[in-house]
Amino acid sequence: MRVSDNPILHKLSTSSDHGFTHLLPLFVFLPQQVEISGLLRDGHESPYPEAKSALGRFWRCGPHRAKFIAKTVWNLKENLEKLGSDLTIRAGALETVLRSVIGQLREKQFNVGAVWMVEEEGDEEKKNEAAVAEVCSKAGIDLHVWLDEKYFIDDRDTKLACPQDLPDIYTTYRKLMEPLREKPRPVLATPEQGSLPSRIEQSDIVDRGDPFGVPSSYEKLEEGLLAPLKVGLPEVPPFPEGAISAHPFEGGEDNAQKRLQDLIKSGRANTYKDTRNGLLGPEFSTKLSAYLAQGCVTARQVHEALLAFEDGTSESFAGTEGYGEGENEGTEAIRFELLWRDYMRLCTKKFKSRLFYQSGFRDDYSSKWKSPKPKEVTHGQSQSNGEIEKILKRLFAGTTGMGLIDASQRELLYTGYTSNRARQNVASFLAKHLNIDWRYGAEWYEMLLVDYDVNSNWANWQYMSGVGNDPRGEARIFNPVKQGFEYDKEGAYVKRWVPELRGLERLENVFQAWTTPEEDRDRLGLAGLEMVENPVKKIDFVVEGKPKNPRRPFNRRCGRGRGGGGGGGAANGCGCGGPNGQRHPAAAVPQRPSGKVHRPYGPAGDFMQYNTNGNSGGDAFRGRGGANGDGYGGGWGYGGGRAGYRGGGYRGGRGGGGGPWQHNGWALPHRPMQQWPPPMATPR
Repeated sequence: MRVSDNPILHKLSTSSDHGFTHLLPLFVFLPQQVEISGLLRDGHESPYPEAKSALGRFWRCGPHRAKFIAKTVWNLKENLEKLGSDLTIRAGALETVLRSVIGQLREKQFNVGAVWMVEEEGDEEKKNEAAVAEVCSKAGIDLHVWLDEKYFIDDRDTKLACPQDLPDIYTTYRKLMEPLREKPRPVLATPEQGSLPSRIEQSDIVDRGDPFGVPSSYEKLEEGLLAPLKVGLPEVPPFPEGAISAHPFEGGEDNAQKRLQDLIKSGRANTYKDTRNGLLGPEFSTKLSAYLAQGCVTARQVHEALLAFEDGTSESFAGTEGYGEGENEGTEAIRFELLWRDYMRLCTKKFKSRLFYQSGFRDDYSSKWKSPKPKEVTHGQSQSNGEIEKILKRLFAGTTGMGLIDASQRELLYTGYTSNRARQNVASFLAKHLNIDWRYGAEWYEMLLVDYDVNSNWANWQYMSGVGNDPRGEARIFNPVKQGFEYDKEGAYVKRWVPELRGLERLENVFQAWTTPEEDRDRLGLAGLEMVENPVKKIDFVVEGKPKNPRRPFNRRCGRGRGGGGGGGAANGCGCGGPNGQRHPAAAVPQRPSGKVHRPYGPAGDFMQYNTNGNSGGDAFRGRGGANGDGYGGGWGYGGGRAGYRGGGYRGGRGGGGGPWQHNGWALPHRPMQQWPPPMATPR
């Protein structure tokens, strides 16, 4: 939704052979994607069902994105008016609106020569395209579907003969496209004032029988879109004191260009690679995603602005460090992410409606998905459907007891935005820790995200859930406690959005409130809170060591079990793993007075102490047997001084000799694929 770098407007403004005397730009709010009942005229009822998702019955477009789109549409209208044209705004089924507009124009003696529209991927978008084609065919009007050019690399330059040629791994595709800096096509010029065909007056296309009214101002449009959405959202407590939105940006082409220019002038594009995993504030990432999703700016416009900075061809960037010095790590990383958006769209083009299948692109029916809907459960689940529904409600409200997850979910509710790092953790938590149907999370994000994009949202949820095109599949599991320690090192992000936890001092309590001692719970008013007393998940995590596998509870049995873990390493200079499945006794480890004692399980399920002061030679860090019953971890022999990193078997491997910081004797597992009948694909 822009007038710049727009192939249709560029054609009409620069070519004289199109033969058209008048132009009617038309935008339609579609009832299956946006709730439009707030735009009804008095005395009319909506002929359409509510715009809600198939599984969770969430609004398809929540208040944050509805407001962003309203601003975007109105800014497009203003910019077209500056060019001497206008934008007609309607609501309803696309074919119904188009049929009505064509009829009204013909009544005013206009000869409608053609309908031009831009293609989009997605099953609904293709159905809309087919519906328009049918209307045009019956009316005897030409239809021209233009290639969508808002992406980074033009489809005509990918050298893919057909969608099925797209590699299933992003890295493979990226290497085919490199060098990325040389691939995008030039940006198309913005039409000059008066260069477009004449406008058609709004009075010529008023349909008195249309149940939906035409908003006369931006305020009326926003009010109409937001009014129905006040029902159906979780009850949100007051906005946390001191918190600020990481996405305070409003919609529209003008705001998109302002953000792009500021991103480069401020130098934040240069540091993007280092800051993109941030959590707090508006400046850790580009914040261009919402503008890209709505077409307010194109990826090649972003690329062109980066080129102007790198090549030193725009004086507006002259005061920025790195000006004229070529591509740097930050600008390179931005192009990398722009190509990722391209790839997600091409995956939709290749896999089509499988984007929305529970089994994903992989057609993977081995995963055990829980669901509040009995028909969607792929295996027997121990928890009732009602219990699963309660867990989902707590996840969406941010009361799971997992600090990083709750902070992200509350930030999303309040602002419509949460960082990429937080999104990955939420998706992994729902799909791989709770084993709940990932599509509920994708639908929830569709409702609330201000930067929702059908391709990026659904394909990324598949990726993190292990059914998409991640080559690691279900093996990629994010531990939200470990992630909290790594990316929220002082707990500031969690405390910002979960104010109940602001009095906690220990990070392990911030990231898992259930670990808070009773006296602190009483003192801070946390006693009795469900997220403290009854978290939906508890994750064992040792701060100074490696976390346990979050998907497999520790098994106290020793022996080979399913795979036989390696034996425990010696608690001295070099760890020496024993033979596969051999049981080592717990080592007696001396404790320094200054050391903090933790109590992980020992080789036979007994508790043992280890000393955290392992900096000098001779300090034993840990000697721990693996979870032999599950055949997972081999023994660990972290020693002081030379510090043998690990000498343990991994799922049937044989523990090798330790050695200074070496991995020895690993045998990767082979897990047979379980085949299950595929669940029916849920329509959107």
